[in-house]
Formats: sequence, C-alpha cells, structure tokens
Amino acid sequence: MTRRHIPAPIITLFGWIALASLAHSQTQESARADGKAFGQAQIEKAKTAASTSPDADRIPNFDADKASALSDLAEQPERLEAEARSAARSHTGLQTIEDSVRRRARFTPAEIERVIARAGAINETPLEYTSGMAIGGEKGTCVPLPPGSGTAGSYFATCNTGTIIEQGSGMCSVTLLAEIEQQPRYHYLCHAISTYGFGVAPSCDIFKADRCQATGSRPGPCLQWGGNREQGRYCVEPGEPYVEMTCSSSVVGETPYLVTSENIVTISRDESRCQSWSDEADCSQISETCTDEAPQTRIVDGVAVTLSCWGWERRYQCIRRSAGNDCNEIEARSDCRFVREDCISEDSPCSTIERVYECPVPGGDGTGTQYVCDGDVYCIDGSCETIERKANDEFKDAATALHAMDEARGQFDPETLTLFKGSRETCSSKVFGVLNCCKGKGFPLIPGVSLLVALGCDREEILLHERDARGLCAYVGTYCSSKFLGVCTTKRKAYCCFESKLSRILQEQGRKQLPKPWAKAREEQCAGFTLDEFARLDLSQMDFSEVYAEFTEAARLPDELETSALIQQKISDYYERSGP
Repeated sequence: MTRRHIPAPIITLFGWIALASLAHSQTQESARADGKAFGQAQIEKAKTAASTSPDADRIPNFDADKASALSDLAEQPERLEAEARSAARSHTGLQTIEDSVRRRARFTPAEIERVIARAGAINETPLEYTSGMAIGGEKGTCVPLPPGSGTAGSYFATCNTGTIIEQGSGMCSVTLLAEIEQQPRYHYLCHAISTYGFGVAPSCDIFKADRCQATGSRPGPCLQWGGNREQGRYCVEPGEPYVEMTCSSSVVGETPYLVTSENIVTISRDESRCQSWSDEADCSQISETCTDEAPQTRIVDGVAVTLSCWGWERRYQCIRRSAGNDCNEIEARSDCRFVREDCISEDSPCSTIERVYECPVPGGDGTGTQYVCDGDVYCIDGSCETIERKANDEFKDAATALHAMDEARGQFDPETLTLFKGSRETCSSKVFGVLNCCKGKGFPLIPGVSLLVALGCDREEILLHERDARGLCAYVGTYCSSKFLGVCTTKRKAYCCFESKLSRILQEQGRKQLPKPWAKAREEQCAGFTLDEFARLDLSQMDFSEVYAEFTEAARLPDELETSALIQQKISDYYERSGP
C-alpha cells in the first residue's frame, strides 16, 4: 500500500480543529467572562501607556547605541543603500525569511479548493450548522450631549469719545471800486538854496509838509546883465532857479501863482460778501484767484481807469468743534465686556479716547446635535450582553496639546531661536467717520470683504480682514495716524497675525503668563517666544475653547449591530465579486 505524504500545513489545520473542539467544551458564561477580563486589561494597559512619559526603555527592540550611529547616515544619504546591503547578508530576520520561502510548502489550486470546500459550504448556509444558534439584539436609547465647550471666540470692538472736527469750505467774491474826485492843486515857486528866499520867492523849507511836493523847476531872476541894446543883452550872473511846488491845500501866508484842479482815482476792495468768513475765528483763507486776469480800461465818471484785475474769488476752510460719542450701540450690547480706555490723541487733556470692548464672535451654523447612545443589547444564541458607552471628553484636550507641539516644531525659527513669530499688520479708519477698513472678526468674511472693496481699502487691509475673520490675528492696539488742528481724525489699528488660530491663542495667553505684554501699537513687531519663555508656559492653564470646535468634541463607540451587518455585507460582496 502506497503511503501519501500529508503536507505540514494540513496537519496544522487539523490540529487547530482539534483544539477548537476542546475549547467548545468551555461554557459560554466563562468565555464571556474571559473576554471581558481581557478587554478590561487592555483598556488599563492603554490608559497607562497614554499617561506615562515615553522613554527609550519602553520602546520594543530599540537600541540607543545603534540609533545614534544612524545619525551619520542622515548626513551621508549615499551610504544608506551600501550599508543596507551589507547588513542584510548577516541579518537573522532576512535569513529566516529566505529560509521560509525556500522551505514553504507548495499547493496546487485544486488542493486548496478541496481544503476550503467544507468552509465554503458552511458559509453558504451557516444557520444549518449552528445547531439553532442565532445572532440578534436591539438598540438602546440615545441621549443628546450638552453643548460643547468649543466657542467661536471673541474679538475686540472699539468706539470713540472726544472732540469731533467737522470741516467745511466756503467761497465769496471780492470786487474793485474806483471813485473819481476833483481836488484843487495850489502851485508855488520857491528857492531851494536860499534859506530865507530871494526876492519875491520864499524858501522851499516852508513847503516840506506832506501835502506839498516838487513838480518842476524854472530859471530864477538874472542878477547881472551884460551887453547893450545894439549888441543885445544877456545874463552874466543868473540867479537861483525857482522850484515849482504843488500842494493839495493852500499854504498860510503864501500866494500861489496858479490854482488848478485834478481828478483823483481812489481804488478800494469791496469785501462785504466775505465779511462773515473772515470774522470767523475757525475759518482761514486758503486761496484768492483773479476772475478777470486780462487788463481792462473802464470809464469812471468820465475818467479812463486801467487795472490788471477788477475782481477776485476767495475760498475759505472752516472747522467746527463738537463733542462726539459713537459708543451707544456697543454699550447697549449685554454680551460685550468693557476692557480699557486708551488716549489715542496722546495729548493732555485727551481730545480723542478709544474705548475697547471684548465681544463674542457672531455664531455661525452649528454642527448639529451630538448623541451618546447606551443600552444596546447584543445577543448570540439567546445569551445577551448590554453594551455601555461613555463620551470621551478628554479627546479635545489631547488633540489640542498634540497640535500645539506639532506647531511648535514647525514654527521654530533657527536664526532667532524663537517660536510662534507673527507678522505686523495695520488698517485705518476715520475717527467718528464712515470709512472703516478694520472690520475684523465682528463681520462675516465675504460681506466684509465686499464692503472693504466698496470703501476703497487697499489690498493689505482686505487681506488683514480675511486673516482676522479666520481667527489668525491678535489685536495689539490703536494709534493716531493723522491730526487736524491737534485733533485726531484718522487712526490705525495694529495686529499681530500668525499661521494658525492655535498659534495666536498661545501668543495671547502665553504673554499674560510670562508676563510679556504687547508693546505700544505704533512699535509692536510681533516677536516670537524664546526657548526659555516657551519652557515657562503652562499649557494646562490656557483656555483653548476657541479651537475645540475644530476638533472632535465627543467620541463614542460605533453601533455594534450596524457594524456587524456592514462587515457581513462586505464579506458577501467580496465573494460575489470573486466567484467560487
């Protein structure tokens, strides 16, 4: 009789079948108790592993000496392949795999089909082979979880009190008035050299008043004549010449040799239309423009008068001071908390005060109610077990801490040896005005951007709004950027923006712990934490509720009955695709 060699894997299969028949003799109650004890032990082991600080001794098969030797390969990556090939020749694991491949049993497809034929038949009609055993159960009740601790965060809203400067402008016209007046002119002769005069002419000294002026001269009388009648007479010694003096009024004691009349043109400006502007102390003339630049000649009372300009247009700029307060709306909100007051005009007494409030970010659509379900019953062959579930309220804290450590690694600056460095951003707005390019988290992202574009804000201010609306920016403070007559008219808000919301929270709350307050709004440069400063931070004392909404707030076990049905369906789909 020929003996057929039975392959070792087949013998092993029969061995497992024999062990399974022995295990069947164990009662269902003891098996369930063993399973629960095993699960509880694994839970305790997982908790211990999660709460124990990792070290090299707890890592399986970790060799610190060999690991340190690998640092050389990191600097010389070209050695990796050669080192790997060299180590593989003597590696026990590789030799075991190669021996297993060489000594592994070989089976034909027909032999495999014969071995799994019985299992396939049982899979087709499992209930015929389970001796009446059935799988069933029922679902328990689901209780809605309370609202999570995650919030949308808060933002700093500002308003102003102080002096309002309202600017206005005005225009008026100024015209020229020409008047003609006939005035008498008295003409006298006098001697300029002789102090006491000579002959009939007096000295000119008596005509030196402002009302008289020299208008000409003529020869004086001849003191000595020469010649005769036949040859002609001539003056050998001329006398002192006469000076012609013209006076606007007669000189007492002197007789004019001639009295005439003269047309006097008097030019004056008619500024009556501008009187109200010029009398106002808070108004100042900013321009005066000739409205008729071409020279013109006009006839006034029969006299031709020529002037280069006959009229002007004046422009005035005026201001009005009044008390301003735009805080009524924010003060009426019960959800906003007053934080502080800042004098942004930097004068004394302060003319412009900014009040800072902390308000919650307007909430968006919720993520829906979350439930924790308990009391599901899972039955096998009439033996049922109640499944208990508990909400995991520690997951968000663990996820936040891990994310913080990951960001600390990614945002480390090796040049300055700092962590979580931000970038300085600013935006402008009018004090007591409509133009406001600092909308921020208090306004929805898309409508806010559209409004900033309509207001004419620049690209950097629009990008700042987008980042602040996503919770990436921390408000530092406000400073006055433009003044008029000593009153602040335009202000700028300074922000420090970071790569993530978590980085911003670490900066804001970490600065309070150190303490390391922000510098003045005009000077803050958003420096990161030094390694020493970061080591002094206590993350457990920080409020990360704003980022909790970005992580899972509660974890619950999956529905076992649904999971079982899903697994069975996937197995069935697999065999249907694979075929017999």
